[in-house]
Amino acid sequence: MRRHVALVVTGVLVAALVGPSHAQAVGLVLLPDLRQAPVGCAGGFAGDPAGCVDWDVCPVADAAAPNGECVATGPIGAVRLRFTTSADNVGDGPLLIHGSRRDTGQARMTARQAFQSAVDGSVPMTYEQAQQAIPTTLYYEPAAAHQHWHLLGFEHFQLRTRSGETVVVDRKNGFCLGDRYPTADRLPHRPAGELSPEGRLAALLRENRCGHHAPEALTAVQGISVGYGDDYLHTVDFQWLDITAVPSGVYDVVNVVNGDRTLTEKSYSNNASSMAVSIRWPGGATRPPATITQPPEVRMVRNCPGSAQCATSRD
Repeated sequence: MRRHVALVVTGVLVAALVGPSHAQAVGLVLLPDLRQAPVGCAGGFAGDPAGCVDWDVCPVADAAAPNGECVATGPIGAVRLRFTTSADNVGDGPLLIHGSRRDTGQARMTARQAFQSAVDGSVPMTYEQAQQAIPTTLYYEPAAAHQHWHLLGFEHFQLRTRSGETVVVDRKNGFCLGDRYPTADRLPHRPAGELSPEGRLAALLRENRCGHHAPEALTAVQGISVGYGDDYLHTVDFQWLDITAVPSGVYDVVNVVNGDRTLTEKSYSNNASSMAVSIRWPGGATRPPATITQPPEVRMVRNCPGSAQCATSRD
């Protein structure tokens, strides 16, 4: 019965966007809703985000190393503000992305978004069945910590001034999505068992490694089930913003999922979260020294889930 309780307006809207499918013909599909979780919190965290501790300041000797070891002494080549990022699906249907390429001579896979039918609950499980082409691609990341297929542009990080000016952008470009943790939300469309289409998909996404050790793959699948999320720990490659040249002051660390709205969702109102931080260089210096021997002190001022702005003029 719950499969029939979909919003008709939403279904008609998506029918106009997606390609031929049974769901489109009927005019009803179940949309995901991506929610950017609080910055610096562990995946699935449901407490006060002011107490989140999954972030730190990491001075590294080698500025070129994407996951360089944090150093306590010696020369500092770069200072990184690291933080865990998480994206939850709190919608009515799964987020499901299929990638495909003709042969191994094509370096990247093209991608399509698939939608679950609100009529019979069916889930498109192949690239050919997926309804909507999306303008992003999947590429194989050969770095030792990954070695699997990444979806480009899923999430972005920025450091912004209190007035909203962007001063640092991330260098992270790809994500391998799966059901990494459950959320605490009460959601009617959360998979209830493995015999349903969404349950079978959830069983796949729980173990999904995005074609691990398979650079020769011609297809790949990624996604997040309703009531689950995908997180990247602050210790993972490129889970940081470089604050080496950032002057002392108060800034927003802003995380945005699906910022360009490449993926079709039920709502885009919850796609950003931010954390206000105070950065202070040693000795009360306004700017970082030419040769850095000590990192700045970084303190969380407040955490603002659901908002792209957290710092205020009073900070």
